[in-house]
Amino acid sequence: MRLTRRLLLKSVLISVICGVALLQLYRQRVPPAFNLPAAASVRTQHPIVGVHTRLMGLDEPTIRRTLQQVREMGATTIIDLFPWAVIQPRSANSYEWTGSDMLIAHAQRQGLTVIARLDFVPAWARPANTSDRYLDPDHYAAYADFVVAFAQRYVPQGVQVLQIWNEPNLRFEWGDRAPDPVAYANLLKVVYPRVKAVAPEALITLAGLAPGGPTGLIDPQTLSVNDLTFLKLCLAEKPPFDAVSVHAYGSINPAEQAPDLTITNFRRTELIYDLVLAAGYEVPFYITEGGWNDHARWPNAVSPPIRVQNTLAAYAWAEQHWPWMHTVGFWQFSLPNLTYTYADNYTFVAPDGTPKAIYYAVQAFTQQP
Repeated sequence: MRLTRRLLLKSVLISVICGVALLQLYRQRVPPAFNLPAAASVRTQHPIVGVHTRLMGLDEPTIRRTLQQVREMGATTIIDLFPWAVIQPRSANSYEWTGSDMLIAHAQRQGLTVIARLDFVPAWARPANTSDRYLDPDHYAAYADFVVAFAQRYVPQGVQVLQIWNEPNLRFEWGDRAPDPVAYANLLKVVYPRVKAVAPEALITLAGLAPGGPTGLIDPQTLSVNDLTFLKLCLAEKPPFDAVSVHAYGSINPAEQAPDLTITNFRRTELIYDLVLAAGYEVPFYITEGGWNDHARWPNAVSPPIRVQNTLAAYAWAEQHWPWMHTVGFWQFSLPNLTYTYADNYTFVAPDGTPKAIYYAVQAFTQQP
C-alpha cells in the first residue's frame, strides 16, 4: 500500500514538472495577442533619419503611441536596448520574450527598422556584488548564447543590426572596472562566429563609444578610455564585425565643425571612420546615439533654435558627405517620466506624448526633398 502511494505521488510530481516545462515551452513558442495597429509605412524624403527610443519594458499603449509618432516624424529606424537581464532573468535555460516580441511587432506594423542594442548582464551570469554591466570572460559564452537566441528569433523578422555592448570605453558601462579594449575584442571573437553560424545575414556592429576624453590610455579620475585610443587598441586585435555604431554628440559645437582630436563634435565620426578604414574594415556605419541638448543651464547644451539648426544640418551633412553612413539615430525620442535634469532636454517628445519644436522641425525636414 505504501509503495503504491509512493508511486502515485511520484507520478503526480513528474506530471507537475512536465506540465510546468510544457507551459514554459508554450510561452516561448506562442506569442501573446498584442493590440497591433494596421500596417503602415514611413513617408520620408530622407531615410537616413532614425532615433533612439528606449521603449523595451514599457506598457503597450505607450509603445504603440510612441512608434506611431516616430513614423509620423519621418524616421525610418529605431535603436532600442534589449536587455539580456530582462529577456533571460532567471537562468541560462529560460527566456522571457514577451516584451521584445511586443516592441518588435509594433515597430514592424509602423514600417520601422529596428537596431538592437544587446547588453545588461543578469545576476546569474556575473559574480555577486557586481553591476549589471559586468561581464567576465567566463560568461562570454553565455552572452553569446543569448545573442544567438535573439538572432534566431528576430533576424528572420528583419532585425538585422545587432550592437554588441554599449560604450565599453567607460568604467560604468564596463562593470565599474577599467575598460579593456582587448577584452572587448575577445568578446566579439566569441560572439561573432556563433551568430553568423545561425544567422549569416545578421550584421554584428561594434558598440558605440562615448566620445572624447583625455588622450591617454586611462583617465586616472574616471578610469575611462578616450574613444579613439580604445578603438585603436581594439582594432589591433582584429576582432570580427560587420558594421560600426557611433555616438555622435555635438556638445556646444556646430554640426559642420571640422573634426579635431581634442573636440567632441558631430564630425568626430570621421576620425572613427578613418581609423576603421585604416585597419582594413570597409563596413557600414550607424549613429545609434548623438545629437544636441537644449537645457537652459547645462554647460554642454545649446539653445532650442540652435539645437534644431544643428540637428537638421547634421542629417544633411551625413547624407551629402558620408556615403558609408546608413542611419543617423539621435538620442532620445522620449522618456517615460521627467528626470528634472538635463536628460529631459535630449528628447523630441514630452513624457505625455506632446511633441517639442525639434519634433516638428525634423518632421518638416523629412517631408522636403
